[in-house]
Parts: sequence; C-alpha cells; structure tokens
Amino acid sequence: MPIINDNGFFDIKNRENGLEKALIMTPQDIVMEIRESGLKGRGGAGFSTGTKWMFAMQAKSDQKFVVCNADEGEPGTFKDRLLLDEYTNLVFEGMTIAGYATGATKGYLYLRGEYRYLYKKLQDHLDDMRANKRLGNNILGADFSFDIEIRLGSGAYVCGEETALIESLEGHRGEARNRPPFPVNTGLLGKPTTVNNVETFADAYLIMCNGGEWFQKHGTNKSSGMKLLSISGDCKVPGVYEVPFGITVSDMLALCKAENTKAVQIGGASGVCLPNDQFNRTISFEDIPTGGSIMIFNESRNMLHILKNFMEFFVDESCGQCSPCRIGNLKLLEGIEMIENGTCSLSHVHELMQLGATMQIASKCGLGQSSPNAFISILTQYEDEIFSNR
Repeated sequence: MPIINDNGFFDIKNRENGLEKALIMTPQDIVMEIRESGLKGRGGAGFSTGTKWMFAMQAKSDQKFVVCNADEGEPGTFKDRLLLDEYTNLVFEGMTIAGYATGATKGYLYLRGEYRYLYKKLQDHLDDMRANKRLGNNILGADFSFDIEIRLGSGAYVCGEETALIESLEGHRGEARNRPPFPVNTGLLGKPTTVNNVETFADAYLIMCNGGEWFQKHGTNKSSGMKLLSISGDCKVPGVYEVPFGITVSDMLALCKAENTKAVQIGGASGVCLPNDQFNRTISFEDIPTGGSIMIFNESRNMLHILKNFMEFFVDESCGQCSPCRIGNLKLLEGIEMIENGTCSLSHVHELMQLGATMQIASKCGLGQSSPNAFISILTQYEDEIFSNR
C-alpha cells in the first residue's frame, strides 16, 4: 500500500544521509534543530519532540533509552504499519539519531502483537544496519554506540500509553504509572527514556536530511509539517494519506472521494465525531488533533450502533486499574443498551454525559480520559436522531 500524497515528505528524493549529517552535529544542535522545526508528537498528544529530547539529553544518568511506540492499537489506525513495512530505515535511523541526541545507548521498538508478521523483516533490517556500521559500536566511525531491540506486545490497547508500554517492556502487566515522574527522567528501569511514535521518528530523520526550516514550510504556525492519516470507511479510495496540517475535513473527504457523508470520527474510538455541519474545521493541533485515524460514515449508518461498538471496545480494553475507567465505561455502555431498549430517559443520558466529563478528569491515563469522547460527541451531535429511532 503506497502513501497517497502530492509531493509529500515521504515522496521526496532527499531522504538519504540523515544519520551522517546528524553525527557531525553536536547533540545540542540536533535538539535545537528538532525544536525549531516545530515537530510535535505524531501519536496524537502533540508534545514538542525537541523539548522532550532536550529534557532527556539534560537528564543525568549512567544509562538512557530510546523507545519507539509501534503499538498501533487505536481502532482505524494503520499508517505506522505502513511506515514500518516500507520506510523502515527512516524509523530505525530516526531512533538512532534520537539516541545520539539524548545520550542513549539502547533502543527498543515496541511492536504491536498483531504486527508479528513484520518481525523478521524488521530484524533483518537491523542486521543489515549492523553489518553496514549504521548500528552497534562506533556507528559510521563515530564515538557513538547504539543498538535496537524489538519487543513484541500482546495486543493490549492500554500499552499504547507510554508508561504502560514501559511497564510491559519491563515484563510487568501493562498499567499506566502515576506521573510525575515522567519517562524522560524516570522511565525504563528507572532511567531517562525518550518515547516517541513511529511517525515522529521518521519525521525527525527527514528533518535531519532537509532541515527544520524546510519542515516548517508545511502546515500551520502551530502545527508544522505534514500528517499521515489512516482513512477508512465509506469512501471510494481508502488508504494512508499524507496531508498538510490545516487541511479541512471537507477537503480531506474530497481527496478520498467520500460521498453523502454523515459523520467523521477523527482520532479513532477515543477521538471525536464531527457532523457534516462542522466539516469546515481543520486537522491540526489547534483545532482537531489526531494520531491519524479517520473513520467515515455515510447517511446509511446508525450512529447508536457505531457508538455501542466503540464503548464495547473500551469496556474490553480497560486495564481496570482505576475506577473511573473500569466502572465508568461499563455504565456508559449500559446506558447505550438502555437507549436501545427504550428504557433510558433523556435526563439519565445527561447524567451519563456528566459521568463522562468526570472520567475525562479523574481517570489515571489517556485511555480512561479519552474513552468517553465518542459517547459525549455522538450523543451531543445526534441526540435527536438516536432518540427518534428507538
């Protein structure tokens, strides 16, 4: 599956020698280049990558780690799988550059369990890098040693959260940690750890190839660069699209040839649902941020059925560690079933909305905090339709 783009980042010719260029720079210069590029985390949270690397670089420790979060578990997302499969060197060399910039000597690719079929190809690529002195001791003759190990997850959605991922890497049950401390200070094995998304490392590599100023020419003032979107659902041309930040939802729908669109779920099950009167809004950190999942629903779709599917997912995937998420998601699902049965009053729906708002604040990690998003947005936007069809 190729990336669908129009002269996008991953289609440019100048994507060679990023590692060579990085190794003749100082770690401080690399961090500043990444900061000034405006690159933000492509997993959806949108934290400044350069700032994260700077914190890790400044941390004092005898050992540091770099971790690539390839646990692509958000429903409707598949762009990281494509990067790992077809742009492998950008990801691994982006990790290596991060290791050099932050002072780390070991990296881990935490690979989603369902992507096990990619394991051999990725391992072979690492072996080739070692054979070509692009990984291991004294990389390309420099006074810098760094290696990467692949670790397989087991399909737990919560391990997409960086501290739960670290717990899993250590051999524990995947559960989110309290923060602070943050991974850049106290991460894997208690050491400073830089955790970034697959796409983030690939973009960091391209910045080393072409410079931060080149990166900033794309996107918006607050959302630099391009974004990979996994577009699926009711459209004629689904796939992975590379678009500039700031693109409107309506322009995105035109690209994938979607017709009679009723709703667009942006950000996966944990994202928000937009009705067609909001398609003038933009994909950007200042408006609608997303890790990359775009699900399109046309006029034939039943929004209550869609919402029930999302909530069943969260009930199954909650790690159960905190009560707002463990009990709250179950109560929201029970409310949906009551609506289906015609036994849920409008006042009870509003009480469940308040419960969802509480979950967004009181849950321990991003899974619980974002799990009510679809419930709140779909029932807010489609309340009349849902209750008129009971």
